[in-house]
Amino acid sequence: MTGPQQPAPQRPAPQRPAPQRPAQPGRPPARSQPGITEDHGRPEEPAVEEVLRVPTAEQMRALGRRLAGLLRAGDLVLLSGPLGAGKTTLTQGIGAGLGVRGAVTSPTFVIARVHPNLSAGPDLVHADAYRLGSRAEVDDLDLDTDLATAITVVEWGEGLVEDLAPSFLSVRIWADEPSADADLDDAAEADIRRTVQVRGWGERWRDPAVADATRLALADLN
Repeated sequence: MTGPQQPAPQRPAPQRPAPQRPAQPGRPPARSQPGITEDHGRPEEPAVEEVLRVPTAEQMRALGRRLAGLLRAGDLVLLSGPLGAGKTTLTQGIGAGLGVRGAVTSPTFVIARVHPNLSAGPDLVHADAYRLGSRAEVDDLDLDTDLATAITVVEWGEGLVEDLAPSFLSVRIWADEPSADADLDDAAEADIRRTVQVRGWGERWRDPAVADATRLALADLN
């Protein structure tokens, strides 16, 4: 007699990859946004760090005006955050605080714009690295040409432009409510609370007087 028949082993069903959200036409896939605890592999800690809650677009511009008061010619500012987070809105406040000429708008299709100062202060160079995939493409913009005499603000510059200057200010923005992260033209103007992380890197921001001035300028905005 033969023993009971053993059931044939079942082959596991193939796993389907999770569907990928299609990229917006005309744009490369969005870069992942590092969390607040990530340090991008940097060997140093930030010289200064402040985390703010910004509930409206107008207060985002007010934050930009405060940052403008801390900036000087030669400073590099990196802005990161999802589409509609408020990076350009913040830059509008920086431009207003510096007193530059021309409306500050997203430079995505122009890549970089220069806003001359209407008085004796530094110009504002406003760049968008969203479409750039390598440092070689950043070099083609010649951002370092005006770096010493202007304040350079680069949206989507994290991981690409940090070595343009020995010191820089990084600003990360993310929405506390999911609807503000949607890719909508008016998302940045929506009055939805956002979290803003401001960090200074390098000797410029390590100077005790500069670090204290930064904390004092941002303290009452929280």
